[in-house]
Amino acid sequence: MRTRILGSAANGTALEVSAEGLGCMGMSEFYGARDDAESIATIHRALDLGITLFDTADMYGPFANEELVGRALAGRRDDVVLATKFGIVRAPHREAAAGMSGAPRYVHAACDDSLRRLGVDHIDLYYYHRVDPAVPIEDTVGAMGELVQAGKVRYLGLSEVRGDTLRRGHAVHPITALQSEYSLWSRDIEDSALPAMRELGIGLVAYSPLGRGFLTGTIKDPSTLAANDFRRTVPRFQGEALASNLETLRAVEDLAKAKGIAVSQLALAWVLAQGDDVVALPGTKRRKYLEENVGADDVRLTAEDLAILEAAVPKDAVIGDRYPDMGRVGV
Repeated sequence: MRTRILGSAANGTALEVSAEGLGCMGMSEFYGARDDAESIATIHRALDLGITLFDTADMYGPFANEELVGRALAGRRDDVVLATKFGIVRAPHREAAAGMSGAPRYVHAACDDSLRRLGVDHIDLYYYHRVDPAVPIEDTVGAMGELVQAGKVRYLGLSEVRGDTLRRGHAVHPITALQSEYSLWSRDIEDSALPAMRELGIGLVAYSPLGRGFLTGTIKDPSTLAANDFRRTVPRFQGEALASNLETLRAVEDLAKAKGIAVSQLALAWVLAQGDDVVALPGTKRRKYLEENVGADDVRLTAEDLAILEAAVPKDAVIGDRYPDMGRVGV
């Protein structure tokens, strides 16, 4: 697999990773039943296919996903770039109540807990998952910088922040990566965060590049999803919004068919075509979908292809919010 650079050598933040990473969240929660054996097999297959970036967070599970990823990567630590996150607090946690926290004391405690669960002595890329509005971003990033100085973390990231917040955080300690939702189905960051990111020499890790599975073309009716599947609560998958979004998807499906590739591969190729500073982070817990996703690395879109997609799915084409409560994102 091709590799890309997150961050900038000029800032001392350059981090080489595979052009596609593996998002591990769904292995433990949010997308139906767990299958730890298949999830570990998927992580091992990802290593075989050249994926080096593996992404988790303390709140996934909660806590169980870091333990799973740690077990799967045991013995292969030097082969991977391991990313995790803090900031969304799920009880019980000894240093903060449930909600969000960017308090410096919590930053240190959360990092130590993640290191323990992952079974490693350092985290390669440590993200602030969601911004706590009660704590200045400067205070939180300052505490994250202390983790770098202590050798517990190599590089810093922020997630789902606006351009002004990104600038303020970067002024305290250089930021290597912004992780935000980005796909044909979600282009909010093009207004504020993406320009700031490029101004500062920060890379983008695009999570949900398949629109939480919508851009695979396989989700036509949310009632077919598992009862505990998070997408049953997402406005974009509901009623009239879903019907409109399915109409938009048809042109994407037609182009994928014409090119002889899967819809998911076309969607991932679009993300990767947005710039060499963009890394796609599809998530899956099954090897067959992993292998299909990795095939997108071989897809090259022409200027005509990109124009067709832009006309089919313009920036504001998708109906419905990304989350049931959008107040928790984009600070």
